Amino acid sequence: MTVPAFELSDLTVRYGPVTAVDGVSAGSAPGLVTALLGPNGAGKSSLLRVLSTIAPPSSGTARVFGHDTRAEPLAARTRIGLVFQERALDTDLSAEQNLRFHARLFGVGRARAREDILVLLERFGLAGRGRDRVETLSGGLARRLEIARALLHRPGLLILDEPTNGLDPEARQTVWDDLIRLRSELGVTVLYSTHYMDEAELADQIIILSEGRVAGFGSPGRLKSELRSSRIVLVTHDDDTALARLAEAGFDAVIDSDGVAVRCREPESRMAEVIRAAGPLVRAASVHHPSMNDVFLAHTAANRDREAADGTVSCP
Repeated sequence: MTVPAFELSDLTVRYGPVTAVDGVSAGSAPGLVTALLGPNGAGKSSLLRVLSTIAPPSSGTARVFGHDTRAEPLAARTRIGLVFQERALDTDLSAEQNLRFHARLFGVGRARAREDILVLLERFGLAGRGRDRVETLSGGLARRLEIARALLHRPGLLILDEPTNGLDPEARQTVWDDLIRLRSELGVTVLYSTHYMDEAELADQIIILSEGRVAGFGSPGRLKSELRSSRIVLVTHDDDTALARLAEAGFDAVIDSDGVAVRCREPESRMAEVIRAAGPLVRAASVHHPSMNDVFLAHTAANRDREAADGTVSCP
């Protein structure tokens, strides 16, 4: 049986009376990209601090390739490449010097470090900037250097805490191109936190956190399909008559701001059937699927309703 790249079991993190992470259980098989999606204060950074061995859990367990982060922190840490939200490069040193220092810290031999540094600088578009001081690099290049540094000791799990925070749109896109390529070329498991919906859509699976709890978990496609809010939208000459005909045919239809909306699963396969039921009144028809923003709002709202019902106090 394949050992999970990371595994959280009933993980809880408390700071005094405040619960930042509340009984989270989730995990990933090796080679997948997982997004940890949630608003500020949802517990994303607290969860990543425990998983990356920086802080102990209050209760529950976190494992990296089978190593308990509390009982075996060194064994777990060697399997992790970590990119913090805050910049952690020495700006007075060159790009190469930052990488060499990291190699020594993780016990990477000189010959292998020299070879891997050249490869990583090339891979991340820094081949001509190795001797440049970090303070001369743009925000996007500095972030790419941090990812290269995190990979230098060849970890199996790359953890990134909001890796594109503060970057312009072009730099954000470049960073994500790098990360998706890493998964396909190196087989690295990636776990990243974000509050950007478009970044979450790039993942194989998404963990939605709300008030420290898992509010949703699954692939982007599965999370959207579970909403059951896909619809066929008809633009007609007479919305009221079209609505009546659709209702008579047994369809769940309403009139909204876009036209006559028919809610159904797999709407592409039912388009012709819906148009026939509405009759010659139809001028145009289109399919609308829920967005990741719809998924996020639905799951976080449901979690807040549960918290209000049971009186739980979590991280504000």
